[in-house]
Amino acid sequence: MNPKASFSCARFVILPAALLTLCGLSAAQDACPHRGQLDNAYCDANNDLVADLPTNKSKHRDPSTLVWAYTPVEDPAIYANIFKPFTDHLEKCVGKKTVYYPVQSNAAEIEAMRSGRLHFAGFSTGPTGFAVNMAGAVPFAAKGVGTEVRGYNLLAIVKSGSTFQKLGDLKGKKVAHTAPSSNSGNLAPRVLFPSFGLTPDTDYKPMMSGGHDKSILGVVSGDYDMAAVASDVFDRMITRGTVKKEDFRVIYKSATFPTSSFAYAHDLKPELASKLQQCFYSFRFTESMQKEFNGDDRFLPISYAKDWAVVRDVAEKSGTPYNKAAYEAESKREAEAAAAKRAAAASAEKKP
Repeated sequence: MNPKASFSCARFVILPAALLTLCGLSAAQDACPHRGQLDNAYCDANNDLVADLPTNKSKHRDPSTLVWAYTPVEDPAIYANIFKPFTDHLEKCVGKKTVYYPVQSNAAEIEAMRSGRLHFAGFSTGPTGFAVNMAGAVPFAAKGVGTEVRGYNLLAIVKSGSTFQKLGDLKGKKVAHTAPSSNSGNLAPRVLFPSFGLTPDTDYKPMMSGGHDKSILGVVSGDYDMAAVASDVFDRMITRGTVKKEDFRVIYKSATFPTSSFAYAHDLKPELASKLQQCFYSFRFTESMQKEFNGDDRFLPISYAKDWAVVRDVAEKSGTPYNKAAYEAESKREAEAAAAKRAAAASAEKKP
């Protein structure tokens, strides 16, 4: 217990019962034996790096309708149809109405879980850390095939007809990153590119595109000379026919990172959380889903502590740990970018 909190509450014993209740809640919160980088709303007494189930059973949630979302790594509307067979499966398997809710940004998705509007969700690799620490997300599954959890690579892509052959050739050029919290789209390039002769913010100023798909399309259009993108998104866009493989050249490929995590809210009733996991693991991807997700055919169990260790390491080394200050800065940047985009769209509509 925090001795200062304890002393402060003791001083005001003559105040109304409501304040005493607040003091009691504060003391109970401070009584958490271990929190790590989790927000003060959560506790990690067992040191597994994710939020514990609330000790007070009255705080365990068992909603009649489950709401979920998938990372806005591309246009969110695309995934509503892609995941429909899975959403239908969950509704039957769990026995609750299940609704897919498209989110427009990583910050919006994390805030939706933090506020209780999302009960489970698929988070992109980088933002998973913020979802865990700031929203009480508990990652439990990732896409895979057979018994293998599939990952992805950071790619540096250029136009096939360009003269760029290695990362060092991009000094002073137009290089796209995706968003500040993205692992492959921003954090990993900051850690990995310098040893190959290209240092972000020194050799070039990263241009935030707002998404992997936007970075890829920007290379094709000539808006960017090079883009740092996730290989799985790149492959999906080629499979869909959105872009042609022959229009690009890959000049850098990283080691493998874990792909998107699927996580449930830490305060779901244990029986519901367990049933949800069972229903994830029993689902087999439809043919269209396998095509969309590069051959992945199922969800497999993961551990945030183990499987996200390399991602946390990249975040720490890039100077953007998954703490509250970094999350608030990222949320502010996303909000400013969204406002600028709306303003640009409004301005374009006004032009004759």
